[in-house]
Amino acid sequence: MLIGLIGKPSSGKSTFFKAMTLANIDIANYPFTTIKPNHGAGHVKILDIAQERGKPSNPREGYVQEKFRFVPVELLDVAGLVPGAHEGKGMGNQFLDDLNQADALIHVIDVSGSTNERGEPVPPLSYSPSNDIRFLEFELDMWYLRILKKGWEKFSRTVQQEHLDISKALAKQLSGLRVTEDMVKREIKEYPESAQNWTETHLLKLASELRKKTKPMIIAANKIDIPGSEKNYEQLKKEFPDHIIFPCSAESELALKEAAKKEMIHYIPGENHFEIKKELNEKQTKGLELVKNNVLAKFNFTGVQKIIDTAVFKLLKRIAVHPGGVNKLEDSDGNVLPDCFLMREGTTALEFAFRLHTDFGNKFIRAVDVKTKRTIGKDHQLKHLDIIELILGK
Repeated sequence: MLIGLIGKPSSGKSTFFKAMTLANIDIANYPFTTIKPNHGAGHVKILDIAQERGKPSNPREGYVQEKFRFVPVELLDVAGLVPGAHEGKGMGNQFLDDLNQADALIHVIDVSGSTNERGEPVPPLSYSPSNDIRFLEFELDMWYLRILKKGWEKFSRTVQQEHLDISKALAKQLSGLRVTEDMVKREIKEYPESAQNWTETHLLKLASELRKKTKPMIIAANKIDIPGSEKNYEQLKKEFPDHIIFPCSAESELALKEAAKKEMIHYIPGENHFEIKKELNEKQTKGLELVKNNVLAKFNFTGVQKIIDTAVFKLLKRIAVHPGGVNKLEDSDGNVLPDCFLMREGTTALEFAFRLHTDFGNKFIRAVDVKTKRTIGKDHQLKHLDIIELILGK
């Protein structure tokens, strides 16, 4: 699973990325700082379910902090997009194509309106961030349209002549974008029966709908700490009621994480408070007070953790499932619930067995819900925070 960070230059994508990963990357206030896509591990936040049974887990990947477990998720920070990217402007199609592998997108926008459409500095509140949502979605739609239209005349003629099922044929043609037959079928119900009669309008609408299905998106209204940004944020929520939009200050999250890393404060990502652990100088004290008063007190979080959690658990509909035993949560090395898998909602016990190992799936007899000690069959759908023991044959 891969989450792509997307947006225009200087919107704060790289700061958001660093706040999630604490990776050492180049952050600068000028366009196209990010020349190559940056990969890193962010973390979604769940309850550490092992603690219900009296001991914290020992994750093989990720970490535990107090009652929470942080499970790694791959992030991709792609260089900024500008209007006309699908025509090759800015860094052009290269970066659109970099996003092909992403399962969901986080669109980081400068909600303070202090950068124009090219990412150049302008006075705060002088540029409307709603323009960024519109232009970026248009660029993505045009990207999908470009792929859809490639060889369209020949494709539609072949479908007509060979009496092919258009939904199946299109799903096959667009499989690289994770388009399925059902997705196409739902969108073309009212379209002319012959694909040769589809107009540019038909194709653009189809491209847009398929883009929304295969690249679900959440909006990070970044730089919310800049005075006046709240008004822009409220306007965006009215203007785009169907979008998921969260206020966000990536810079504040980064400051808190770096202070925690240096053991100056105690901070759990996504929480609305922190505790000072050692004496700070005047500049450090002032900086943390600003974060506390301008971000945490107003919005109850910096937004960064909330956004990635929502992307994974709401947009991508994932659940966290742990392999474990009724009598023993530890592995052979004594680690408690070392593994946690982010599975699709609706995953069955048998599918989970195959996810762990092909042999487990092939030898599956039944499973046990460790929390309830109830035996479950192969078709039983797992739930978020389940602990599952597999019973295997020889």
